[in-house]
Amino acid sequence: MVRGESLTVCARRHLGTQICRHLGLALILASCWASGVNAQQYPSRPVKVVVGVPPGSLTDTVSRLVSQFLQEKLGQPFTIENVAGANTTLAAIQVARSAPDGYTLLMNPSIFVITPMLMNVPYDVAKDFTPISNFGTVPLAFGVNPGVPAKTVKEFVTLAKADPDKLIWGSEGVGSAGHLFMERLQGETGFKLLIVPYKGTTPALTDLLGGRISAMVSPMGNLTEQFRSGTVRPLAVTSKDRVNALPDVPTIGEAGYPGLDTGSWFAAWGPKNMPQDVVAILNREIAEAMKSPRVLDRVVPQGLIPVGSNSADFAAFQDEEIAKQGRIIRDANIKMGN
Repeated sequence: MVRGESLTVCARRHLGTQICRHLGLALILASCWASGVNAQQYPSRPVKVVVGVPPGSLTDTVSRLVSQFLQEKLGQPFTIENVAGANTTLAAIQVARSAPDGYTLLMNPSIFVITPMLMNVPYDVAKDFTPISNFGTVPLAFGVNPGVPAKTVKEFVTLAKADPDKLIWGSEGVGSAGHLFMERLQGETGFKLLIVPYKGTTPALTDLLGGRISAMVSPMGNLTEQFRSGTVRPLAVTSKDRVNALPDVPTIGEAGYPGLDTGSWFAAWGPKNMPQDVVAILNREIAEAMKSPRVLDRVVPQGLIPVGSNSADFAAFQDEEIAKQGRIIRDANIKMGN
């Protein structure tokens, strides 16, 4: 008690201090309780899942399977909305502008993180989105038209160096995983072929089958049936280990080019500043989805290697991919329209 202060005033001050302490503790507990309630209640209404590619692609297939799993586990509809266009940017813009409450999600292939390095977009992948989970990775498959007299990657490289005007690459689009692999292989081996960018897998594959292009590198599931039927000759897959769906096809390392293993991957994001308890729920259920036989039976034959990562691991992986693919883009001077 300060000298000259009455006992009554001192008592009131002490009582006020105690009330403040208890009030502060109550507010903290209320906040924790509210957070727990939010997590327990999510989702309390339908969730919109925006997919940046057309129906029928592997990205769309994986997104639908995961969304169906989430719907059944969490008790609310997870409704797919395909918003294709501009290398997945139209879908990304829609999600970036949505409320960060977990009721609008983005499911996209890995070209989503590549596109901002090739064209101006009104968002920053690292700053304007919440990484939720990486579903998995699909190795690429390197195939040639049967009329190309190359049965190995090294034979293809030799042909490309000897007469580059006779061979033409086809890619599924500027900045696609296959396009970037082509640039890496060319940079490491010293040949340069014309690369024709298509608007997706189907037109590129049609021209490969028709012999209008010589070779194509694409997510494995897009070429598996053609390999089996003999309409496209496989030269390699870009995984570190051979894949069960194509056990006789060598890896790119076995083909003589170790260090070029790569793949396309598929993942989920939300708008920035999503509640971490909601992210944790989605993490948990997506990880379970990527272990579910019903999901795996559909995607593993197409080459998908399941991951189902947590948000922190996915964010670190995303940063590594942006750095790695950015180097390829700069070294090859790739731009939209090239």
